[in-house]
Amino acid sequence: MNKKSKPKFLRKDSHKMSKLGKGRKKKQKWKKPTGRDNKMREKRKGHRKVVSIGYKTDKISRGMIEQKVPVEISNIAQLKKLRENEVPVLANVGMKKKIEIAKAAQKADIKIHNLNVEKFLKDVEFKAKKTSEKKTDKKNESKKESKEKTENKTSEDKKWKQ
Repeated sequence: MNKKSKPKFLRKDSHKMSKLGKGRKKKQKWKKPTGRDNKMREKRKGHRKVVSIGYKTDKISRGMIEQKVPVEISNIAQLKKLRENEVPVLANVGMKKKIEIAKAAQKADIKIHNLNVEKFLKDVEFKAKKTSEKKTDKKNESKKESKEKTENKTSEDKKWKQ
């Protein structure tokens, strides 16, 4: 059930140019080599490997994560239904649901493959604290401003009356 090792398929001359992925993971994409004199296309010795049928993983281990079947989770009920040979992968859900799922996973001691639960919840708490502090600061400032305005109005009224 182990995956076969295979080379990292990269574009021709990707080791030379940064725009093709030298030191930039997101730019490292495969593109089939074309061209009359392309050594990679001809599969010459000493040049990069080309994607072909022989590198496909065996049917049993294809698509698995850590020798387990990945299951997309989009709510807490699906998280509770997980079996032993399944690994949860968080679906594209909103922030509220993501927080609920993360808390449930932490309680049940389940590791979600594409989410670091502890770090995520810590970050959410920190942001919530920060926003609540900002709101209270704004309320206090608005109260002070309103008091100052009323004081200024009363002092102006007194001047006019005299």
